[in-house]
Amino acid sequence: MISGPIIEPSSGNSPKQMIIFVHGYGADGNDLIGLANYFQSTLPEAIFLSPHAPEACSMNPSGYQWFDLTSTDPAVLWSKILVAADHLNEFIDSKLLEYNIAEENLALIGFSQGTMMSLHVSLRRKNTMAAVLGYSGRLIGADLLKDDLISKPSIYLIHGDQDPMVPYQESLTAEKVLKEYSIDIKTHISEHTQHSIAEDGLRIGVDFLASKLKI
Repeated sequence: MISGPIIEPSSGNSPKQMIIFVHGYGADGNDLIGLANYFQSTLPEAIFLSPHAPEACSMNPSGYQWFDLTSTDPAVLWSKILVAADHLNEFIDSKLLEYNIAEENLALIGFSQGTMMSLHVSLRRKNTMAAVLGYSGRLIGADLLKDDLISKPSIYLIHGDQDPMVPYQESLTAEKVLKEYSIDIKTHISEHTQHSIAEDGLRIGVDFLASKLKI
């Protein structure tokens, strides 16, 4: 099973909430775990986990990927996403059980490919998690949601207006699609920001999760 760095609750108590970081293409769990410092002040009872994706990255062997982006065949891409989703779901299930935390007290924070994975998994899980905070990503398989949609977590998508890797319009498109399914979703576009997380986007994310993970 996949694994990665963990930061225990700053309160020193047993965790009451769980936040899982889902990193981007070519990175690893260490890439996002440092963001826990920003969330701990408002979520002192939360445990933070940041697993490494299951595959070595085809473009950056020192990093990891949730799925290979080199194929241009949509069917091949989708099959790889399904495999990656199995890995992430297995991790989520095992950690919720290990720490005795209900899904309503779980949130995912994704970046880029990690946002794609977070959206895919959260909308298809049997039980609805509290929230998904997604940076610089996109919604994949929107045309399949009619048959696949099971859960409707609260979602906040944040994107840089100068992102050269994943255009910010992808987040706006995802918002439009998901609102059609009556999902609680908001977007924010950070000005003068490329493929990264700006200060305003981080601040919005902290407030969002604090509002959704109330005990």
